[in-house]
Amino acid sequence: MSNWHWSSLLFCFLVPPTIVKLEEPARYHDTCILFTVRGSPLPTLRWFHDNKELTPNKYVHPDVDYYKDDIEGCLTFKNPTHFNNGNYTLEATNYLGVVTSSVHGHFLNMPFPDSVTAETPKPQEDAFGVFIAVGLATFACVILVILFLLINKYGRRSKFNIKGPGAVMNVEENSTSPLHHVNHGVISPCALDNGSDSVVIGLSRIPIIENPQYFRHGHNCSKPTTYVHHIKQRDIVLKRELGEGAFGKVFLAECYNLSPTKKMLVAVKTLKDLTLAARKDFQHEAELLTNLQHEHIVKFYGVCVDGDPLIMVFEYMKHGDLNKFLRAHGPDAMMLVDGQPLQTNGELGLVQMLQIASQIAAGMIYLASQHFVHRDLATRNCLVGNGLLVKIGDFGMSRDIYSTDYYRVGGHTMLPIRWMPPESIMYRKFTTESDVWSFGVILWEIFTYGKQPWFQLANNEVIECITQGRREPQQRLIIKDIQQKLFALMKAAPVYLDILG
Repeated sequence: MSNWHWSSLLFCFLVPPTIVKLEEPARYHDTCILFTVRGSPLPTLRWFHDNKELTPNKYVHPDVDYYKDDIEGCLTFKNPTHFNNGNYTLEATNYLGVVTSSVHGHFLNMPFPDSVTAETPKPQEDAFGVFIAVGLATFACVILVILFLLINKYGRRSKFNIKGPGAVMNVEENSTSPLHHVNHGVISPCALDNGSDSVVIGLSRIPIIENPQYFRHGHNCSKPTTYVHHIKQRDIVLKRELGEGAFGKVFLAECYNLSPTKKMLVAVKTLKDLTLAARKDFQHEAELLTNLQHEHIVKFYGVCVDGDPLIMVFEYMKHGDLNKFLRAHGPDAMMLVDGQPLQTNGELGLVQMLQIASQIAAGMIYLASQHFVHRDLATRNCLVGNGLLVKIGDFGMSRDIYSTDYYRVGGHTMLPIRWMPPESIMYRKFTTESDVWSFGVILWEIFTYGKQPWFQLANNEVIECITQGRREPQQRLIIKDIQQKLFALMKAAPVYLDILG
């Protein structure tokens, strides 16, 4: 083949750089400018802030993934302030050309804008400004302490008869995974990230609620080292579909090289959204689940990221979700044999019901000890294994399978109002105390063989009944005390035969 043919063929695979996507800053784990660049050979990238080239550091740096002809990534900002406001320009270069594109980023308003001048203040002026700022801050702290003492002394009641100086903002939420990290009574600097408006938990973005219980990574801002177990794709063999949610699908699968027995049944949760933000959320949830290890929390084995889709691997609970199990073992349960109804003889007894409840309580005690709030505790989000083993877990499918259990708010947000206490319905405030309320509803579900709470009422009537009750969080028992009462009832209850063997 002539040199001309070789050069023509080679030219077919060469593409000048193009910036396919460059978005304005948005909140994910940190604030991020998402971008996609295409070209062959892959372009080299440079960033500019107000025409001055950016040098990557721990506060501003690019996170990049390379593909065959694309570069995907984001310019990541850690705790951005008004100093980060301005125009951001991305430059992509290969030997076929250069291309640039810009977006404007506004993170925080400039403090004391009237006092800003074009001159750079002298060191003495800086010191004087710092002295004034410290004095003002000290004075403000003294005023706040006095107000706090006065409020504590005299109290205040809202129109809903709930004590306290203020309420949590009523904002919408939509979470695929309901486990949330909380810090009881302490506002953590990690939670708000200097003006952020959302955090990522599970596989979706959650608006931050003005709730002193919320924070992200524990009692300090340094993220603990978490090693997520990686499972090879060739070791996972899908067998059948178990369900589908907004995130993707859940399958029954065989997993090899996960245990000494070489092969075991597992449940795998797939992620169908493959954007960079979704991949980051996937990693964050995997780290969260890796740190939750308890005999009554569904076990998380690890992730498979060899290809698409991304996969999370969980233990397989043979009898499925607890709500379905309760309905199948109630006095009215029927099964079809050759098209004819046949009464089942596997009705749950009192001891077994108490055993189920005490196991859920044990899982809740563990979550509380780890400063996690579930926010969607219900029998549909608990799973049953052999020997009446019950564990708390949620694959994110219940909003689809049990859609009537959720009340749609604002067009897309789904709230399990029949399991929510007054403060969660009115103020979107979720704490370990709100989980205790949900556990009370779980007890009702267990002892009615899986009936829907308030089944005789419409959603708006349910909201009215719950908010009129107004039983305050501090009036509820703690979950440890509830578990002790369950144990006492188990000892006093008559003995029934084990229906599961």
